[in-house]
Amino acid sequence: MKRSGRTLRQRLQDLSYLPSYLSRARHFRGHGVHSPYIYKIVRQVFMQRKLQESCKPLHDTLASLGIAERRAIEIANLVRHCEYTSWDIDTKGEGEIIIVTLATRYPELEAYAAYARERGATLCIMNPYNNRERWQVCSNIIDTHPSTTVDNRAYLLVFNNHLPKQRFRL
Repeated sequence: MKRSGRTLRQRLQDLSYLPSYLSRARHFRGHGVHSPYIYKIVRQVFMQRKLQESCKPLHDTLASLGIAERRAIEIANLVRHCEYTSWDIDTKGEGEIIIVTLATRYPELEAYAAYARERGATLCIMNPYNNRERWQVCSNIIDTHPSTTVDNRAYLLVFNNHLPKQRFRL
């Protein structure tokens, strides 16, 4: 009998993620993050539950695309925190942050990463763990990226600015 709508096999599959959850536990609430820039993002963006008023247009656009409310708030607040004035979703435009949703398939992700690196824009890849192929492409982007990346399971942030090469898994 399936009370939760998931079979026993599906529930046991979640145990395979336990090592990942335990390794990330040390970064809870920003502890263990030694970069002042990323620490501020953790404290002022990821831990905020309220949407800043200036972020409403981006939030509404993300919500209309089916992005979860909490993640839409985080990304909108990130745009405000980093003082970005423009953004693009699933397009290679002139935005300072490029948000790539599941509508963009994994073979195109590396092209987006190269485009963002050329322009110095921040890349936000939604659902990097959606499937094995998508995660392999995202992992390759992280390994070859010359600046800072932040992986908080729901999306991957690839910064193309003055930051040194660092990898944060929150």
